[in-house]
Order: sequence, then C-alpha cells, then structure tokens
Amino acid sequence: MSTIIYPTTNLKATETLTLERGDGAYVYDNQGKQYFEALAGLWCTSLGYNNRELIDTVNQQMGQLSYSHMFGGKTHQVGMDLSEKLSAMVPVENAKVFFGNSGSDANDTHIKMLRYYFNAIGKPEKYKIIARDRAYHGVTVAAASLTGLVPNHTHFDLPFEALGILRTDAPHYYRGALPGETEEQFVDRITNNLEQMILAEGADTIAAFIAEPITGASGVIVPPKGYYEKVQAILNKYDILFWADEVITGFGRTGNDFGSRTMGIENPAMMTLAKQLSSAYMPISASVIRGDMYEAMIEPSAQVGVFGHGYTYSGHPVACAVALKTLEIYERDNIFGHAAEMGDYMQKRLREFADHPLVGEIRGEGMIAAIEMVANKATGKAFEGGAVGGFAMQACQNHGMITRAVAGSSLAFCPPLIINKDQVDEMIEKLSKGLDDTLDFVTREGLLEA
Repeated sequence: MSTIIYPTTNLKATETLTLERGDGAYVYDNQGKQYFEALAGLWCTSLGYNNRELIDTVNQQMGQLSYSHMFGGKTHQVGMDLSEKLSAMVPVENAKVFFGNSGSDANDTHIKMLRYYFNAIGKPEKYKIIARDRAYHGVTVAAASLTGLVPNHTHFDLPFEALGILRTDAPHYYRGALPGETEEQFVDRITNNLEQMILAEGADTIAAFIAEPITGASGVIVPPKGYYEKVQAILNKYDILFWADEVITGFGRTGNDFGSRTMGIENPAMMTLAKQLSSAYMPISASVIRGDMYEAMIEPSAQVGVFGHGYTYSGHPVACAVALKTLEIYERDNIFGHAAEMGDYMQKRLREFADHPLVGEIRGEGMIAAIEMVANKATGKAFEGGAVGGFAMQACQNHGMITRAVAGSSLAFCPPLIINKDQVDEMIEKLSKGLDDTLDFVTREGLLEA
C-alpha cells in the first residue's frame, strides 16, 4: 500500500488496478493484460494513447521554453496563439481566455470573474449562481458547491449559502417525470420552477446559470427537446448569463465542436474548457468570457494595480503547445466529423441492449453515452446503493474493458474519438458479457423485482 491519498476512490478499496502503458484506444496493466479504454481515461484522452505528434510537441517545447509564467505582463507566443485559436472557435462573442490547469479551477475562476465583473459594473448584489441537481462542475471548494452530487458534498461542509449557490431541477425525464407527464410537460414544469426561483430570489441578485450541455458524472443526462430553448428565454428575460460547462462535451465529443451547438445553446456568455483541449496529455483548462465582460474589468484592475487572480501554471508553455497541436490534429484529420460518424454507430449499437432485462434507459449523443441498470424494467425502479454499478464496472474490466459506474447503477461510455467501427463492436461485445455477468449476480442476490 502506497502513501497516496487517492482521488474519488473508496479509501478501503485502493490500488485495485495498476496501469503501465497505453497505445491508441488501449491500456495495459502491470501483468500485461490489455483493456479497451471505454471512458477515454476520465472523458479526456480524445486522441488515444501514445500519439507521437503530441509527445514530440512536448519534447520540442520543453527544449525551447520549458516554463514561463504570465504574471506582470509577461507572455509567450504559444500561449497567445492558443488563445487566438480558441477565441475563433468558441460560440462566445469576442471571446477572451484565461488559462488554468483543470476544469475545477476553471470553474472557480469563473465564479471569481463573475463577481469581479458585476462589481466593476456597479451591481455587487448580483452574485448568485443557479446550478442543477445532479450536475458535476468539479471538486474544489467553490466548484464542488456548484456540483449537485451527494458524494461530492458529504462530510465537506461546503459553503453553498456563502457562495450564493441556488439549485434547480435536473433535466432528466426518465428519473424526474411525474406519472403520465409527457416530455413537453416535464420541460414546462421544471423551467417554470426555474423561473419561480428567479422571481423568489430576485433576478437582480442572480449572476449566472451554469449547465453541462450533456452531463457526464451524473449519468450522461441528455435534456429533452425544447429544454435549452426555454431556459435561455427565461435567462434572457431576467438578464442572467448562461454559463456552459464544456469540460466533457467540448472538442468533438457530441459530434460537433462543442456540446452547446449540439444542444442548441446559443451564444453562451461563458464557457469552461479542459480535458480534450489537450487530449489530456498535459493539464490545461480555459475559462472563456464575453469580450464586454473583460473590457469592464480592465479599469478596475488598473486602479488596484493588478488583476489579482492567477496560477503559477496559467498558460504553461508546454501545455499550451500540446493543446495547440491537439486542435491542429482535430482540424487536419477531421476528428469531429469522424466522431460524429462513429458516434451514430455507437449509439445505434448501444440501443441493441434496450430489451436486456437489466436495462432501464439508454441515453447519449455522439460519442458519450450511458446505460442505466434497474431493479424493475417495467417501473424503472433503481437499485439501492452502488453495489450493482460497481459489480458491472468490475465485470466489464474482467472482460478487458474499462468503463465507469456513474449515478449509482449507470455505466458510462466515452471512448477516444479516434476509434473505428471494429472497436465499437469490440466495446459492445465486452459490454454484453459484463451485463450478462451482472444479471447473474443480481439474480443470485435476489435484487431484481418481478
């Protein structure tokens, strides 16, 4: 047992798998066993493992400028080039970019910039943020407060009230609909709840609404048709900013460059980017804001003498170089178009499990999906606790595939964007074996309801 405190791990079940190397869509453990990486690491290794162009980029940049900070007016060309590239890509008007190291710290940065901006324009009371149940936005103190998952809250005593975090409904029809309620009625009800919350709190106290276009860790929730259109209409009515957390859905994952385009989110004021920005070869994130928000911050920073926020590794030149090369590969090799094609095929193959006795719902878009296992297929009753999800995850691993149990008893799929049809078929074959093993387990344990 090592001295590591492991992240997002049952501390009584550590060091169960030791990985030694990776190549393409596969990783290998210290016994030489091969695994298909069906979650692209943590929703991030879009170009797979052992990409020589990215490795060579690291080596080249290390030899040229291994480190330089961006404090006090210093900069470097590769950081400026990456910022310009991102600004041209994102659907944010006159976008300005702040670099960080992870999605969590990027969301923290956004909270601070929101407060800075509204102070700068004379609206200090406008600081509250609406987040959703079953959202995931990170695990730092502020980002975890935005997150809407119980395990990320329990025992941490997070400062929800001090940060002004409000909570609204998760747009998950399968789990949230009332008996007999249509999808349209469900959308009307939960968006009305949102509007009533805004009226109760006072729109002049609310800065932003944050949402993942499609959720990840909460179970790959794809909101029903019409949801985002109605949300945006409400936010526009009350002058509340839309903040798109694209840490998982950015850069081709949904078959478009950004999940916002896939889901019909128009011109968000803010975007959070990370993970596939560098195909996870180097830690880097980006907090993107509208140009007018940045302009309002310039004079106040001059009065203080500094914009008092930044990280040692903000705009790390090696991370910037890798991200820039990653974006180049996406464009040159039509990775997003390939992801759209493979995503259609993956979604079609996954839906072949619709009649499996364990499967309650199959959901996803592009190359991100989840299969939710249920105790009663007719009623959709969930399994209690996480034992079934954990067993299914291990069963898939036993058959040579790494996936992840999310939201209790859902298995998530988010493979590298570079996979081909044969590898999708391989994923489906391993999933089939894992689900059958899980069905045997829940039958033996008497966990299925008739």
